[in-house]
Amino acid sequence: MTQVGFLPDETSSFVGRRAELARLETALAERRMTTLIGPGGVGKTRLAVRAARAAADRYPDGAWWADLSPLYDDALLLPTVSDAVGLADHTLRMPVEALCEWLSDKRLLLVLDSAEHLRGPCSHLLAELLTTSPGLTVLVTSRQPLGTRGEHTVRIQPLPVDGAPDALQLFEDRLRASDPHAGLDAPGDRAAAADICRRLEGIPLAIELAAAGIGRHTVAQLATRIGTRFDAPVDAEDLTASRLDLLADDSLWPRRHRTLRTTIGWSHELCTPLERLLWARLTLLRTDFDEETAREVCTEGPLTPHEVDRALQGLVAQSVVQRDGTRYRMLDTLREYGRMWLAELGEERAAADRHARSFLGLARRAHDGWTGPDQVSWYHTVADTHLDLCAALDHLLAHDVADAQEMAGRVGFFWACCGHLSEARGYAQRALDAGPVEGPHRTRLQWVLGVAALLQGDFATAEKYGALCTAIALYDHDDEGMLGATYLSGLTQLMNGEPAAALEAAERVLRMTETAPPDGGPAEQRPTATDTTYEPTSCEASSSEVGACEPGASGPTSSEAGRGLPPVESAHRLRCHLITVFALTALGRLTESGRAAAELRRACERGGEYWTRSYADYQLALIALLQGRPEDSAAHARAMLAGKHRLRDSFGIALGLDILAAAIAAQGAGAQAARVYGTGHAYWRMVGHPQRGTPELGPVRETCELQARAAVGDEAYQRAFERGQTDNAEVGLAAALHSDLQL
Repeated sequence: MTQVGFLPDETSSFVGRRAELARLETALAERRMTTLIGPGGVGKTRLAVRAARAAADRYPDGAWWADLSPLYDDALLLPTVSDAVGLADHTLRMPVEALCEWLSDKRLLLVLDSAEHLRGPCSHLLAELLTTSPGLTVLVTSRQPLGTRGEHTVRIQPLPVDGAPDALQLFEDRLRASDPHAGLDAPGDRAAAADICRRLEGIPLAIELAAAGIGRHTVAQLATRIGTRFDAPVDAEDLTASRLDLLADDSLWPRRHRTLRTTIGWSHELCTPLERLLWARLTLLRTDFDEETAREVCTEGPLTPHEVDRALQGLVAQSVVQRDGTRYRMLDTLREYGRMWLAELGEERAAADRHARSFLGLARRAHDGWTGPDQVSWYHTVADTHLDLCAALDHLLAHDVADAQEMAGRVGFFWACCGHLSEARGYAQRALDAGPVEGPHRTRLQWVLGVAALLQGDFATAEKYGALCTAIALYDHDDEGMLGATYLSGLTQLMNGEPAAALEAAERVLRMTETAPPDGGPAEQRPTATDTTYEPTSCEASSSEVGACEPGASGPTSSEAGRGLPPVESAHRLRCHLITVFALTALGRLTESGRAAAELRRACERGGEYWTRSYADYQLALIALLQGRPEDSAAHARAMLAGKHRLRDSFGIALGLDILAAAIAAQGAGAQAARVYGTGHAYWRMVGHPQRGTPELGPVRETCELQARAAVGDEAYQRAFERGQTDNAEVGLAAALHSDLQL
C-alpha cells in the first residue's frame, strides 16, 4: 500500500482544469486550509478528488475524505469526520476532544465535501482542529466560504466554452459513456453540441444532464429544445415549472446558479411522471442504496415495485442517479431539487414514514442475523447505512416512540461494536426517555446503555444497568434478557477482578435458560467444559491477504466437531458461554477453560458466527501462552485478528495484537514482537484507550515486553516499536498476520 487514506474512486473521465489543479497544488503546499467555492454542479467535488489524490503522497498519514452532503443537521458532523479519519473513540471524553487528540501528531490531508449547509459548525470544528493539530491540512468544498480564520478560497468557474475544447470534450465523453457507438460525427452535430455547451455556460453537471438526453433526441434536436427552454420567459403561473426556476432575482441566485437550476428543471421535464415521483422519493436516502432499498422506501401508489425498478433505470440513463455496480447514489444538487418536488407533492411525511419503516426492518433483520453466516455482511451493512439509521431513528422518536425504542435496542450493539458508542448510548437513552416501554424492548435498551458504558470504561454505570436488566428480565420471564444481562454483569465483574462471581452467575443462568425439546422430553444435555477433549490447534496466516487465517489441520474439522453437539445457539447464549471461558482463565483453571473455549469456537464456526468466535480464539491464544505454548498462541491470535478485521472491530484488533506480540516475544523474536506491539499501540490510540483488557492480561504483557527488550536490547526494541506505531494501521495488521513477520 503506497497511499494511505480513503478517497472516492473516479468513475468517469476528468476533463481540463489544468490551471485550477496547479493553483490547488500550490495552495495545499502553502496553506493549511483551502476552500473551493462555486455554485452547485460546477465540478468542485471532482476537482477536490483529483487534487487530493495528486497531493496524497506528501502526507505520511494519508488523505481522508468526508462527504457532508447527507448530513441533515450538525449532530452527526463530529461522528462523520471521526469515521473519515479512522477514529472509533471508546472513551467518555467529549467527541471534539477525542478527535483533536487523535489528529494532534498526524500529518494528513482532510477533505470535507459539500460543507455549505453546515458552514458555522464546520468553521468552529476546523478552527479547533487546525489549532491543536499542526500537521493537519484541510481542503473544503462549499458554495460559500466558511469564514474560518486563515481560510484561503479558490473560486471554481465553469469550463470554458469559447477558445477551449474542455466543455465540448466533456459533452462528447459523457455521450460515449452512455452509448459507446454515439458520437458527434453527423453533419452539424459538433456545432450543435458546442451551442449546447455555450447555452449551459460550461457548467459540468448541466452538460452531463444534457448529454444524457441524447438517447431521446438527436444533438440538433437537443440544442433546439435547450435553446427554447432558455429563451422562453418563465410563466409564474405555470405550476409545472420549478420553484427554483422562478428565483430570478440576481441578489438571491447568481446567474450561473440559475442556469443549472433551469437545466435540472428541463431534465426533470424529460422524465416520465413515475421517474419524477421516484426522483422525489429517493431524496430521503442519505447513503448509497441498492434496488431493494429503493423499492422499500419508494413503493406506494402508482410506484409499484416493478415500476420503481423501471423508473430507477430511467433516472440512471438520464444521469440523475449514478450507478456503481449494484449501488446507486444521487448528487446533492439533484437531491435538493427532488426534495423541493417532494414538498410540492405534499409527500414529505409519508416518504419519511416509509424510510423509517424500511430501516426499522433492516435493524430487525440485522439483529436476527447476528448469529449466522451473514453476520459479517450485516455488520458492514449497519456500519455503511449509519446516517440513514440515525435519520430513521430521529423520525421515529418524533412520531412513533414504540418503534423507535425497538429500533434503538436492535441496532445498539452493532453501533457499540462499530465504535459508535456515543450514538448507541445517546439514542438508547433518548428512546427510554421518550415514553414508557415494557418487555424485551426495555431490557434491550438498558442492555445497550450498559454495554456502551462498559466499552467506554464506565464500569459503575455498566454495573447499574446489568442489575436493572437482570431484575426486569426476571420480572418479564425473558430468557434472552437474562442471558444478555448476565453477559453484561459478568463482563463488568471480570473487568473489576471478580471472576468467581462472573462464573457462578453465567453457569447458573445457562442452566436456567436451557430449552426443552418440542416433544416435551428432557432438556437437551449440553456439553460442559469437562465433556470435551481440548486439542490445541495451529494456524498459519496467508501470506497474500488479511483475513485468510483459520485453525489448521491439528484441530477437528467443522463436520467432525458438529457430531453430537447442540445446534447453533442464540447470540446472547454464546456470549454467556464466553463469560465462563474468560472467568475460568482468570481463575487459573486453564484446562477447563481451553476445553470450553474450543467447544465455543466450534459452536460459532458451525453457524458462521465471527464476533464471539474471535474472542474464543483470543482466549485460546491467552491459554496457550500461559501454558507455555507460544507457537499455538500466535496461531490463535492470528485467527482472532482475521475475524476482527472482517468485522472492522478496532478494539478487538488492539487486544489481538497485544496477545500476538506477547506470543512472538515468548518465542524469542524481540524485534518482531516490538513491531507488533507498536501496531497494537496505534490501534489502542484509534479507540482512545491505553492498553486494556481483563486484569490477568496486564502481567502477561509486562513479562513478554521485558522478554522482547532483553532479546534485542532497548535501542533495537524502540526502533521496531516506532516502526509499528507509525505504519499505516492496515499495513501493520497485514504484516502482523504473516507468520514470518520481518523487519
